[in-house]
Amino acid sequence: MPKAVIRWFILFGAIIIFGIVGMQSYWVLNTWNLKEQEFHQSVYIALQRAARKIAGLNESVLPPKELIKRISSNYYVVNINSDIIEAGVLEYELLKTFQEQSLNIDFEYAIHDCETNEMVYGDFCQYSDNLTEEVALGDLPRYDEFTYYFGVRFPSQSVYLISRMQSSIFLAFVLFLTVAFFIFAMYIILSQQRLSEMQKDFINNMTHEFKTPISTIKISANVFLNHPKIQEDHRLNRYAHIVKEQNERLNTQVEKVLQIAQLEKDSFQLKLEEVNLHEILQEVMKSVELEVHSKRGKIETDLAADYPIIQADKLHLTNILYNLLDNAIKYSKEQPIIKIITNSLDNKIRLSIIDKGIGISKENQSKVFDKFYRVPTGNLHNVKGFGLGLFYIKNICEAHMWRLRLESQPEEGTTISINMKTV
Repeated sequence: MPKAVIRWFILFGAIIIFGIVGMQSYWVLNTWNLKEQEFHQSVYIALQRAARKIAGLNESVLPPKELIKRISSNYYVVNINSDIIEAGVLEYELLKTFQEQSLNIDFEYAIHDCETNEMVYGDFCQYSDNLTEEVALGDLPRYDEFTYYFGVRFPSQSVYLISRMQSSIFLAFVLFLTVAFFIFAMYIILSQQRLSEMQKDFINNMTHEFKTPISTIKISANVFLNHPKIQEDHRLNRYAHIVKEQNERLNTQVEKVLQIAQLEKDSFQLKLEEVNLHEILQEVMKSVELEVHSKRGKIETDLAADYPIIQADKLHLTNILYNLLDNAIKYSKEQPIIKIITNSLDNKIRLSIIDKGIGISKENQSKVFDKFYRVPTGNLHNVKGFGLGLFYIKNICEAHMWRLRLESQPEEGTTISINMKTV
């Protein structure tokens, strides 16, 4: 994947993630504020009812204004306007009114003593055992603007509100996992990109370094083959031919790697010209004919296309034809039987290369055009290569806008067809 695409992908993903995180944060804070406001209203109603009950029992009148004052987020004082407040009655009324408002929350209360001007601690009423030891109890602060009042504090208010926001917290947790996964995925992608670039640089440098010794070996092999003493000695002549053949094979593999590198960098350009497909086929067949005959095989041709002139890069066309025939030979069981067919289709020509080899299973057919992928050959151990041939063929066909198709059955053979536009 190109660096520019990865940068844009990361930037776009980061913008989306930050936007989602911002929206989620706003939603959680807004939910917290709503739950806190709802809690405050329920507490206000409950305390108001409890104050009225106590005032009715004491036959006193509640103050018309400032009945309940919220001192802090979890502490309330109630102006009862009566000097008689019994702790037992107050606790009973508080429990009752809180239950009516579905406020199942722990609380503590205290009553103001006018004589000592101190808050006399009442009790801590606990609904559950979830209160943590860090919460400090007792010592409720005074409120000097009221004379006769009691105070109620909710030590576990934050825990209570959080428990009422389970869905929001769960979604926030899911979002956190999503962000963490995105960051991890970006790290893996960037790491793989760096490794891929290092691999490409290494392969390119290695193949370029191979070019010099390959050229030197080629020159040396030709010198040996042209020397009279080598030509007279059958054994040395055969060894010199082996050196030359293997050097040419190595050069072909190096060229293939370099061509693949150019394809991946999009640095290659097609040199299109009008070529005769039948003539190119005849030239390629001559180069592989000797190998086919050495294996007692045969190549059959049915070049039935009426007009074989196409617009193509002659070098790349020759390479893909050679690769197709080379694969047909390599993946034959014993004696390679290959058939080459051309047909005319409107303004196109279809080239089909058919072999009777080991074939390709359905699960492998979708992978054979991947880079470095090689079809498992079972007990056939004489198949050599890098897994670059079909990858190269696919890219060259796409560059020419040719349609490439593969049909194969295990143990029956393979047919590869290419539809090419004629001039």
